[in-house]
Amino acid sequence: MADSLASQIITAIGGPENVRSLTHCATRLRFELVDASKVDQNSLEHMQGVLGAVPQSGDRFQVVIGGGVATVYENIMHLPEMAGVGGASASDDGQKSNADVKAEARSKARGKVAWLDSFFEYLSDSFRPILGVLLGASIIIALVNLLISLNVIPNDEVSAGWVFVKAIWKGVFYFLPIMVAYNASKKLKVDPWLGGAIMAMLMTPQFTGLMDAKTTTCVENAALGTKSCMANIFGLPMALSDYSGNVFVPLLMAAVLALVYHGLKRIIPESVQLVFVPFFCMIIVGALTAFIIGPIGVWVGNGLGVGLAWMNTHAPFIFAIIIPMLYPFLVPLGLHWPLNALMLMNIQTLGYDFIQGPMGVWNFACFGATAGVLFLAVRDKDKDMRQTALGALAAGLLGGVSEPSLYGIHLRYKLIYKRMLVGCGLGGVVIAILGWLFPSVTAAGQTVHGVTTTAFAFTSLLTIPVFNQMWVYAVSIAVSFLTSFLLIITFDYRTPEQKAEVLARAAANQKTAVSSVEAKGVAPAAATVTATKTEAPAAAAATTTVVNAPVAGHVISLDETGDPVFASRALGEGVGIQPADSTVVAPVSGVLQTVAETGHAFGIKTDDGVEVLVHVGIDTVKMNGEGFDVKVKANEHVNAGDNLVVVDFDKVKEAGYSTTTLMTVLNTVAFASVTPKTGVDVKAGESVIDIQR
Repeated sequence: MADSLASQIITAIGGPENVRSLTHCATRLRFELVDASKVDQNSLEHMQGVLGAVPQSGDRFQVVIGGGVATVYENIMHLPEMAGVGGASASDDGQKSNADVKAEARSKARGKVAWLDSFFEYLSDSFRPILGVLLGASIIIALVNLLISLNVIPNDEVSAGWVFVKAIWKGVFYFLPIMVAYNASKKLKVDPWLGGAIMAMLMTPQFTGLMDAKTTTCVENAALGTKSCMANIFGLPMALSDYSGNVFVPLLMAAVLALVYHGLKRIIPESVQLVFVPFFCMIIVGALTAFIIGPIGVWVGNGLGVGLAWMNTHAPFIFAIIIPMLYPFLVPLGLHWPLNALMLMNIQTLGYDFIQGPMGVWNFACFGATAGVLFLAVRDKDKDMRQTALGALAAGLLGGVSEPSLYGIHLRYKLIYKRMLVGCGLGGVVIAILGWLFPSVTAAGQTVHGVTTTAFAFTSLLTIPVFNQMWVYAVSIAVSFLTSFLLIITFDYRTPEQKAEVLARAAANQKTAVSSVEAKGVAPAAATVTATKTEAPAAAAATTTVVNAPVAGHVISLDETGDPVFASRALGEGVGIQPADSTVVAPVSGVLQTVAETGHAFGIKTDDGVEVLVHVGIDTVKMNGEGFDVKVKANEHVNAGDNLVVVDFDKVKEAGYSTTTLMTVLNTVAFASVTPKTGVDVKAGESVIDIQR
């Protein structure tokens, strides 16, 4: 039998012993090798399922797979010979992986209160592994509700067919406590099956049957629509509750179980731990859960649900706006799990949830921003971002999953949040107003201001039918989506240098394509026309032949600046200047297409089409404008020599950043030559770059 693609790749790459580490991005496998000379590149390039093989600097090597890269990566990592080789996801541009971005974002909320950090990690890891089944169940619920609303199937909960369909998704939520107990126990390094077994005890027919025992007394809770019972167990009172769907009880139980479990392992001989540790844990923690932990968990969950319900009833405007405005900050930090737990508790205790409607507003603002990024990526011919955004948008609109958008795009480009929050706020206002004017009516006949649902649904296009007052929800999420989308495509999401890099790369790719066409002798005239349309400067304007120094100092080549992006000429040919003055001036006359909010970068386009980028210092964007006194605004016309910014370079040095000021001609490919003058000392306004048409 032929070897799998995974095995073939590892063989061609030099074998598992040649692999130091393996990561993957949206389209390619990224290898760190022991010896890159051992790679059989020809074999890789002709391998079915491989789109290309790209050597990198040092001992790095990339194998281009395409959209199925994640599957190939998983297959490789599961090869027996690859045991011990580490891996993670990475971005297509060689920047931080999504895992790195996630860790960096969450680290912002950590470090000050260690126990709080651990608590939120505990919550996150207790829920994250079951997201798949929750998503599957939510889509089933949505499809069923849609078919009911279209009168395709009857809303008949008596027929056997309906009972069967309901059981498909109901099992996920009914036995959710067992799943949470399993994950929570595993997180705390306890035998997860032990945690699941203890939680299952409270859900057996025998235990739930105690509510109907003759010696049990029960009281109806009209506010919650629930029944609380008290049983007599060996002379001790035990509060009984329906634990199906409860998430607080297993979280509390697992924490207590961890204390007992690890304590027993310290005192019980290792030779008999397999038998007696589970034995004592089931008795001790089982009893504690039934008598104490379970009732406390139910009380906590009910209390939080009633509190939020009160807020939704008495301050619906505040509630509907604050939820979508908070979520963009809670999700990246992993702090949204308590609210997700409350949604599940609301459904169990109240019979409906009112948090998911406003939460959907945030989700669709997030997806709208991603759609805006996709639009710009298509317009700017940014293939990498187009692929990333397309995948993230599909995951969001069809699955309701925001993480690919957040970690793959939004947290990498900080300007997105400013646009997206406007969509969150406006969508929140819309759902607050419409939710008040057109309240929901629950199955119990209760009137609730706001959008409600009886299911735990990932807010996607597919789950819109699960919401009561569906049209109110649909209008609200449409407003949030379109607002974020339009703001992104209008004001962009990139800094000037980020946008310039993309445009320069696209122009270079186009020039390469044109050259390839001409080299093959295929319609060279047509290729020339295309290049002229996209690259040639306006002929009517005065011709720019030189670019002047923006600051006094010593001129060096881009290779000497220490910035790999500029050194690669991805942003065009240019120079670096080690400044001897604090005033940075315009190197050419033209319109300021971009002025960075932090004052560290300026993009100028001359009347005859020369595009010049002035970048003050390296990584100075991280100074957030401190020490930069900007003198101009975007879209303003400047003359060569006009002041752009006054910089406190001493403060830049104190912050640990290079003061080297970089300047490039972004559309270098449009000219016959762009020649820098390096190795000289200049004053501001003296020529440092010559341009030939």
